[in-house]
Amino acid sequence: MRLIDALLHSIRSSAVYNPESQAAPACILWPDHGHQWQTVIPRLQEELPELFILGDYCPQERTGPAIWLRCVVARTVDDAKIPVDRLPIIYLPGISRQDLRAVESCPENLKPLAELQYRGAFWSQINTKDWTLLMFLRSDQGGLGLDVAQDSETKNAIQIAFYRLLDEDLDLLRGKRLDKDYFNTLLTGDPVRDLLQWLDQGEDFKIKRGENEWKAFVEVSKSQLGFNPEDEGTISGASKLASHEGPWISIWERFCEAPKRYPNIPNLIREKCKPPKGKLFWHNTGESLAEGWPQWNEDQENALRKELEILGSLPPHEARKKIQDLEKQHGPRRRLVWAELGESSLSRALEHLSILANATAHPLAAGTIEEIAAAYQSFGWTADDAVIRALASTKKPDDLEAVKTAIRAVYLPWAEESARYLQRLVEVSGYPGGNKSAGRRISNRSLEDGSCMLFVD
Repeated sequence: MRLIDALLHSIRSSAVYNPESQAAPACILWPDHGHQWQTVIPRLQEELPELFILGDYCPQERTGPAIWLRCVVARTVDDAKIPVDRLPIIYLPGISRQDLRAVESCPENLKPLAELQYRGAFWSQINTKDWTLLMFLRSDQGGLGLDVAQDSETKNAIQIAFYRLLDEDLDLLRGKRLDKDYFNTLLTGDPVRDLLQWLDQGEDFKIKRGENEWKAFVEVSKSQLGFNPEDEGTISGASKLASHEGPWISIWERFCEAPKRYPNIPNLIREKCKPPKGKLFWHNTGESLAEGWPQWNEDQENALRKELEILGSLPPHEARKKIQDLEKQHGPRRRLVWAELGESSLSRALEHLSILANATAHPLAAGTIEEIAAAYQSFGWTADDAVIRALASTKKPDDLEAVKTAIRAVYLPWAEESARYLQRLVEVSGYPGGNKSAGRRISNRSLEDGSCMLFVD
């Protein structure tokens, strides 16, 4: 059963009477001096066709003054289509049960309804006080008997989130402690996702959410993260995300799972947030914390570019060793969020340069032509493939030049040595299979325009 079903049952059940000693009530009066229920009345009207509201005359919204409501109770209003098996329910915002009892001091606009207190039934607590949201949830005498905190913050959260609570399964609520965090989370849904969206969207997030959901978001953030979005702002939040310490670790992990959902966060950190102690921070903390700053990743890329550029001045064997050392240092960055966002192109290229360095450590300059062919099929092809993939990993001109320098340092000597050795073998023994020079010569003149010749061997 949904909570709203229990609420409707409670309201309608207030009209139950003993026909042997009582007359049937003419209506159900619902006083609400504190306007506690006003935000959910539109939803309840969808479920209760017999629910009418004291207010300005607006029959299409089932709202009108006291005299009009008297006519509704008498069923003399054509627009008030009340099911024959239902009693009219009159919701009285800002009116208490005591206001109706004091007939002499009752406001003039309310007096037409005063008489209904004798012919109608009240939906109120057993002690005749108005039902509040908190008491309806807590009370085991006419209410739901749920375990609800009573502090002021919980009361405020209930007021904001009650309309979301209406569709909750009542059985799932029993035995659960319902406090401010629970009610606020009803509005925010996923507080971590909401926090990331707020960092990404800024003021637009607040505008889209509306006042109540924004308040709930702020309260959940304060309670679960010790962070107040209202007071501290997106720049402070982005700095905490980049540092990802304490409760922000889980938020950082969620960001890394799908960083492209929050495209504005990297630039917010890069352009608005200053790392603690500047670049000294990179050297005074573990990489796991520094990795949250795109500035750190940029510094790592710049350092890697310089290292690749000096490879051209090293002998091939030293260049290969240097590449493998760089791979150990910078390879782990390919697992970070910045690589997924395309901000670690040199680190990606380095993966293929490492394969190239390993492949070119074994020259194709020994054995017969058949053995050379077998060696190329076994590992030699990986060098050519690595060259193509390394070049394809970079787009920036400076990065591309650095990668080219690294390729020339290890690939060019290997390729030239292998090629010269193969040429010497061919000079001595010729190509495998011999030379085929006896083929029939075909003159271009024998071909018609637009035709194609296919050679098959």
